[in-house]
Amino acid sequence: MKEQKNTYTSSLAEHFFRNEYGKMVVVISRYLGINQIETAEDIVQETLLKAVENWQQNGMPPNPEGWLYTTAKNITLNILKRDKNFQKILTKERNIDFKTEENLNFSDNYISDEQLRMMLSCCHPNIPENTQIALILKILCGFSIKEIANAYQTSTETINKRLVRGRKLLRDNHVGLQANVNINKQLPIILKTIYLIFNEGYSPHFKNDIIQFDLCLEAVRICEIIINNPHIFDKTESHALAALMYFNTSRFKARFNKDNEIIDLKHQERNLWDQRLIQRGIHYLNLIMNGNKETISKYFILASISMHHCLATHYSKTNWNEILMLYDILLNIENSATVKLNRAVIICEVQGIEAGIESLKPLENEINKANTYLFHATYTDFLVRKNDLESARVHFKKAIKTCKNKRDLNFLEKKFSNLVPIL
Repeated sequence: MKEQKNTYTSSLAEHFFRNEYGKMVVVISRYLGINQIETAEDIVQETLLKAVENWQQNGMPPNPEGWLYTTAKNITLNILKRDKNFQKILTKERNIDFKTEENLNFSDNYISDEQLRMMLSCCHPNIPENTQIALILKILCGFSIKEIANAYQTSTETINKRLVRGRKLLRDNHVGLQANVNINKQLPIILKTIYLIFNEGYSPHFKNDIIQFDLCLEAVRICEIIINNPHIFDKTESHALAALMYFNTSRFKARFNKDNEIIDLKHQERNLWDQRLIQRGIHYLNLIMNGNKETISKYFILASISMHHCLATHYSKTNWNEILMLYDILLNIENSATVKLNRAVIICEVQGIEAGIESLKPLENEINKANTYLFHATYTDFLVRKNDLESARVHFKKAIKTCKNKRDLNFLEKKFSNLVPIL
């Protein structure tokens, strides 16, 4: 029983830590200077360890976030009291009194401002784009190196090198948290990062969770910071991304059953969809429409596709023709195998099984390794619907073999194992 309680407490500590990680890092980095960002990250890691130890012994505090902030403050001030070099940096270079606790401000407004400053600092023009995003995912969101590697579909060694190089570039370019970075110019990078955060939460590559709610909500929160910033001139892309995330978030409760198993869109209980969030998404799409914006973006198309799914009262009532038209437009923006794979599913609904299969065939050599199982799972589904069970079995075997996530593997086996048993 004690072991179960400790596991539960550790999970809660990690939950709050994930939510507050970036907030603590940016405030401490602002205090110490961005050159000491690794020290700030170490302080936040130590805060988590203390939280797990303390909360297991004494139970959850009434205000976990406040407990984390206070502990992070105390650790920071204790380090400064012991380290004369830090004291010199703060008093001479940064004109900060290290004894004044007020300089470590964890108010909501201050945190929002500092997170935006940190994103802009990471988007310094001398830092490569892929390194910019890796820095934001690590510093602001607390992604592990493995999670970032999965989001990029690359190795942990590559990501570690990017982070080391990125921190060095921050130091070498004397980037400060008030760096003269054009927020409007760097906005696409920031939005791309927010999109990556949301996607990792919506369909985690590393964990077996169906959804990592914390990451999704953090992505939405950061996007709202962007939307509310008065210095951003054109918020069309921000509105489109927010709409996409709200539409997808609205369906969270219907995506899994009581046994924590995935439920596909066709079989979800639509009365569980959050209409308030759907209306929020529609609100942001309406802002774009009313703005008469001529440029059609990837986020706008994806949000529009998601809106059609959300507005359908039943799977059979979905406006598949309109969605297919949107995918045709999306192909002109992003001609990727993933888009083509999703489009094939819509072709199957609009034009029938044979047309869907024909649109799948050319993709086998285009699809990236991480999504190979999706290709074969989709092929299996089409062939089952065609009643070609022998061919379906071939692709089902390949889907099982190439699926690396236990969560997705369980879903595939439950969906197809009775229909096309592997002999």
